[in-house]
Amino acid sequence: MPEDPVEPAAAPEPAHLWEPGPEPLGVALDPTGHPEVDAALARLVELDGVPVTAHAGVYENVQQTLSTILTTLDDS
Repeated sequence: MPEDPVEPAAAPEPAHLWEPGPEPLGVALDPTGHPEVDAALARLVELDGVPVTAHAGVYENVQQTLSTILTTLDDS
C-alpha cells in the first residue's frame, strides 16, 4: 500500500512581521477635582487598546500639560 504524500509544513512567518494587537489595561483614573488635570489625565485612558508606538507622544503631551498646570499654580 503506497504511503500518503506528506505536505511540507508552511514556512513560519518572520518575527518582524508579527505584531501583537493592543490589549486594554483597564486602568481607571480617579478624578482629582482639578478640571485641567483631569482633562490631561483623561488622555491616558484614551491609550487603552492603542498600539504602544503611539503612546510616547501622548505621554509627552500629558507631562507637558501637567508641568504647565503646576507652574501656573506656583505663579498664583
